[in-house]
Amino acid sequence: MPSNQIKQSYKLSNGKINNLLAENRVAHDWYRFVLSFPPHLVEQYLQKFKVTREQCVLDPFCGTGTTLVECKKYGVASVGIEAHPMAYFASQVKTDWTPDPDGLLEHSYRIAEIASNELEAAGIEDNPFFPTSIDNTKLRLLPTNSQNLLITNSISPLPLHKTLVLLDHLKRQVDERYITYELLALAKALVYTISNLHFGPEVGVSSIKQDAPVIASWLTGIRAMANDLYELQSWTNTPVTVHCFDSRQVLSMLEPESIDVVITSPPYPNEKDYTRTTRLETVLLEFIHDKKDLQALKRNLMRSNTRNVYKEDDDDLWVASYPQIQDIAEAIEARRIELGKTSGFERLYAKVTRLYFGGLMRHLANLRQVLRPGAQLAYVVGDQASYLRIKIPTGQLLANLAQSLGYELISIELFRTRLSTVTKEQLREEIVVLKWPGKGKNTLK
Repeated sequence: MPSNQIKQSYKLSNGKINNLLAENRVAHDWYRFVLSFPPHLVEQYLQKFKVTREQCVLDPFCGTGTTLVECKKYGVASVGIEAHPMAYFASQVKTDWTPDPDGLLEHSYRIAEIASNELEAAGIEDNPFFPTSIDNTKLRLLPTNSQNLLITNSISPLPLHKTLVLLDHLKRQVDERYITYELLALAKALVYTISNLHFGPEVGVSSIKQDAPVIASWLTGIRAMANDLYELQSWTNTPVTVHCFDSRQVLSMLEPESIDVVITSPPYPNEKDYTRTTRLETVLLEFIHDKKDLQALKRNLMRSNTRNVYKEDDDDLWVASYPQIQDIAEAIEARRIELGKTSGFERLYAKVTRLYFGGLMRHLANLRQVLRPGAQLAYVVGDQASYLRIKIPTGQLLANLAQSLGYELISIELFRTRLSTVTKEQLREEIVVLKWPGKGKNTLK
């Protein structure tokens, strides 16, 4: 596809507007966070902002690389920041289209044959239609510290054993040209085929599968990657840089006045623990090994849920003088007391609300120095009612904070509505469109 080709405007129903469309699946579908925003939304704002090849786009909450992949397809340089190591890894792989697809297939088939031979020697078929009878005491296990991080029953013993055998041979027969693609394909297979997980939208465990195809599912992902690479390698090889870093500290990572456009979607203020959603693949690919690693990961994330609030957190100080946010936090606390809610997490609802908006404020304040005058920004955010049914108008509050820091508010545009599982009301997801005029960029709050 020519990198400057303008696609059609998407006319989708509210229920489908967040879906990954068939025409966008190339590269995006290698591994995608279940709550990712859609590629066609990025396309829309690349066009709306009239982004050119001479400009640079930043996604400071880049997740699994939706903005970065789309920018690369359009021939526009981009930079991503992502604190979660699994998502950061996915973004890196999905934006590198250099490997030889034939070589990837050849190496992966060889690994598959070796791993299959080991399983067959132990009487294990990689086919759930041919039940395996094997003593569970002979199956491979994760170290106890790692196993304890997983959602209970998220993967059954036999599929776990087969996965660990495959991982072992990937390490033994490693080829640096292909290993990251092979691991990412396994991550996707783990989530959607091998595990017992389901997303609706919370992560949970569905019916327990005693067995599941592991090597076959993995190879399906490898073949899809190879097919995409045949196509992608004919496109412009536009540079993409990804940093594994805390987005609240962009100033220490990026050059002053180096960014023309921001297209991003920060986490929403609710009780979704984003590390839990990706826990299985994060553990099995060894990005974390124990609770200490998990805590270190959480400390670098925006405080968007009570599972990653710590005693020393002080982002709330950034919004101490903002009455709208204080009023919402106080309303949440008053409702908690009224309802007699006393759990440790419920006691943190008001605090995490202040920390969340303080973190956004800190991010926006530091971001000013890396933006060029006239920079355009699009933030996809959603209203929330997770904390005892007190509505949090995230888009409007973000816009107010940005304006107080010198940003110009261009518009707050409706992306879609979604049904609140708490209040059963329709909540707005919006795109807050801002402009940085270049004034006062050296004055941080």
